[in-house]
Amino acid sequence: MIAKFPQAINNLKFGTEYIYGGVNDITTEEEFNTVRWKQDDNSFSTNNPNSEITWTKVKELMDSYD
Repeated sequence: MIAKFPQAINNLKFGTEYIYGGVNDITTEEEFNTVRWKQDDNSFSTNNPNSEITWTKVKELMDSYD
């Protein structure tokens, strides 16, 4: 099975760097909110600097992969 979350992120903004510590694909907004996104200063934070990547958009794409 291809993980849907990374595929959705790459489709929204290719090359986006993030860290997710879960062992499974992200399936809820709560899990999405724990993703640590790469910041301009090369640190990682749960503050998502990518306005084009929202839970709504990610979920919509992931659902379309079924």
